[in-house]
Amino acid sequence: MSENNLVISIDAMGGDNSPRVVVEGVALAHKNNPDIKFLLFGDEAKVLEEMKKFPQLKSFCTVIHTNEYVHNEDKPSQVIRNKNTSMYMAIDAVRKGNAQAVISAGNTGALMAISKMILKTMQKIHRPAICTNIPHKNGMCVMLDLGANTECSAVNLAEFAIIGNILAKHTLEIERPRIALLNIGAEEMKGREEIHQAAKMIKNTHLDLNFIGYIEPHQISEGYADVIVSDGFTGNIALKTMEGTARLITGMLKSTIKKSILAKIGLPFLLPIVFALKKRMDPRKYNGAMFVGLNGLSVKSHGGTDALGYSYAINNAAKLVRQNFVQTIRDEVEHVDLDELSQDILYDVY
Repeated sequence: MSENNLVISIDAMGGDNSPRVVVEGVALAHKNNPDIKFLLFGDEAKVLEEMKKFPQLKSFCTVIHTNEYVHNEDKPSQVIRNKNTSMYMAIDAVRKGNAQAVISAGNTGALMAISKMILKTMQKIHRPAICTNIPHKNGMCVMLDLGANTECSAVNLAEFAIIGNILAKHTLEIERPRIALLNIGAEEMKGREEIHQAAKMIKNTHLDLNFIGYIEPHQISEGYADVIVSDGFTGNIALKTMEGTARLITGMLKSTIKKSILAKIGLPFLLPIVFALKKRMDPRKYNGAMFVGLNGLSVKSHGGTDALGYSYAINNAAKLVRQNFVQTIRDEVEHVDLDELSQDILYDVY
């Protein structure tokens, strides 16, 4: 792809503080990606009012007006057919080829449903997944699914492993990512039957995946694996538990310093360490979960993020577009017949 062609579609009305945060995020992202052009879908008057703070935006942003948008409380079934919302129009721009990726901080369920309906699931992929990079003590790892599918078959989990492997290679630049299935124990007999079957499928994909077996939740932060595969229900709970624990530690650290005279005295010496830790754990740096397995790149930004967090979602989307991530998944999945592998495993079991 020519760098001059990179266009990202933005749901300007999605998120808790839109369109202000969205416009500010676009302005920040453009500093690191001066080649990107943006299509902003939303209330033109409100978007242009925010753009007044950044006069330079007019040269690389086009605003497409609509006064309808998806609310956080809307059910996917209520909005999926409304072609006039900013979310629908932003996603449809990718289908039409007017943009190479779409980003929204709006309703997750609606974004998933509309993206799947408009962009369609890739051939040979049964279900798309929500995926993102999360930090551990040695760096970062890829984790999926994080909420798109509350129940998954062995085939789904095997597909997620293949997709996660590609994503880790591209975003984390790991030549041979270690892939693990999230489970309640590392022993072979632990966990549900579909997890056991998925393990067999991953081992027999003929894609030379570096499958290391099962991983327990407490091992995620230890950096045991580069790709962690789970059903959406378990993955979402694990992710939110990690986020809550990070906030708990930060809060306890602040509270302890306030209550301790010795800690206050030593604070000037601790500040560099505290700031370095805070920077590394900053959730804004990992903003931008991708719906992978679709015929187009759809990215979900956290609804409550600020401009910096939104800019990271844009940066991540741009990186994947430049690496032709969607086509890479399509090409690699083409080499394996997961349905056939599934039948072989079921034959072995029964």
